[in-house]
Amino acid sequence: MRASRTLPAIACAGVLVAGAFACSSSGTPATPTGTVGAGSNPAGGGTAGSGGSSGSTGTLAIHLTDSPFSDAKALLVTFSEVTVHSADPGDWKTLPFASGSSRTCDLKKLNGATDVLGVGSLPAGKYTQVRLNVSSAVIYFDAPSAGAPCAPQIAAPAGDNAPVEIPSGEVKLNNEFTIAAAATTMLLDFDGDKSVHQTGSGNGNGNGNGNGNKNSKYMMVPVIRVVSVQ
Repeated sequence: MRASRTLPAIACAGVLVAGAFACSSSGTPATPTGTVGAGSNPAGGGTAGSGGSSGSTGTLAIHLTDSPFSDAKALLVTFSEVTVHSADPGDWKTLPFASGSSRTCDLKKLNGATDVLGVGSLPAGKYTQVRLNVSSAVIYFDAPSAGAPCAPQIAAPAGDNAPVEIPSGEVKLNNEFTIAAAATTMLLDFDGDKSVHQTGSGNGNGNGNGNGNKNSKYMMVPVIRVVSVQ
């Protein structure tokens, strides 16, 4: 029998030009209306400002890391979309993934490491929110994943696994930040130990003390915080 497993909620930390985010569920604007162009991985900071873009652009890169967690050999989380909300003209811009139409990350491999989630050019100006959509998550108990921490797809490791129910995969980081005509990097800390919780053993006792295999039930409530802005 495996010990009871409690896996964390998702914490994200992000680095943006002169801006920091906090998790919140309020003030969600309308659906994304534009897609920004892809760009190279930037470093360095931006200068704070306000208002519209004045025709200039800056580059935003969102990097992902994970706080330590112990159970499971791998925790594969798939992101389906990353968007940012512009204060003027008040619409959403989709930030392209580093490659592919979605991005899967093994949070276990991001303990102490980082990988690129999305990167692209944005009109310079004030932004009010970053939104991440998590579409799926699976826990693997017996073997680690192979390859890079993040990729368009990651092959499923061998052995026991369990799907993770995600009641709401939308994670919103609310706070104003400004993109200037320079590169900006946002670092998001996805806290695995606080995001995923065992909700039942799958044997009907419902006490969360199951055998920790594919028959166990798990739930993820993403929790994200901003670590730094560079």
